[in-house]
Amino acid sequence: MIRVFIVADSAIVQAGLAAIVRTERVEVVGCAAQVNELQIEQLAVEVVLISTELSAETLDATLPLLDVEPPILAILWLVDPLQAVWIAEAERLGVAGLLPQDASASEIVAAIEAAAAGLVVLHPEIASQLRHPTPTVALTPSLTQREIEILRMLAEGMANKTIARQLYISEHTVKFHISSIFAKLGVSSRTEAVTIGIRQGLILL
Repeated sequence: MIRVFIVADSAIVQAGLAAIVRTERVEVVGCAAQVNELQIEQLAVEVVLISTELSAETLDATLPLLDVEPPILAILWLVDPLQAVWIAEAERLGVAGLLPQDASASEIVAAIEAAAAGLVVLHPEIASQLRHPTPTVALTPSLTQREIEILRMLAEGMANKTIARQLYISEHTVKFHISSIFAKLGVSSRTEAVTIGIRQGLILL
C-alpha cells in the first residue's frame, strides 16, 4: 500500500481528494490544512498530495520536506497552470509531481503511484506552460516582506551564510528566497536585483 497524506485548505477538498485517491494500492493516512501539520515519522508517509496555492510562502513551508538527502517522501502538487514562475521553482526544488487542479481521478492516482516509485510526474498541460509561459505570468509579482528584507541585505553585500545567521534560517532557505526574488524581478544576478530594488523604492540609499 502507498501511504498518502493530503494537504488542502478546505476540509471539503480534503475529503474529496481522499475519496478520489483511495484504491486497493493507495491508503490515505491523514489530512491537514497546512504542511507543517504533517507528522512523517508517525504516519510513515510516502507521498504528500498538496492542493493549496503555489507561492513563495507555501513552497517555503515544504522546504523541510524537500531539503533531505535522500528524499524520504514524494510531493505531488495540484496547481494553477498560470503560475509558471512558481511551477518552475517547485520543479527545481524537487517537487516530484505537478498536475493541474482539474486533473482527473485516474491521472492523480497514476501520479501517486509513479511518484511513490521514484518517478517525476509532469502533466503535459504544466509542461506546456513551462515552455511557453503566458503573458499573465510574465507580470512581475510583488515581493514578500521576507524577500524585501533579504533584498536589502543583498544591497549591503551580505553573503548567504550571514543572511541565514541573522534571520535564523538555513542557507538553503536563503537561496530559495533569492531565487524567488530573481524570478519576480526578472533578473539573473544580485547586482541587477539590487538595481531594480532601488528603482522600485524597495531599497533606500
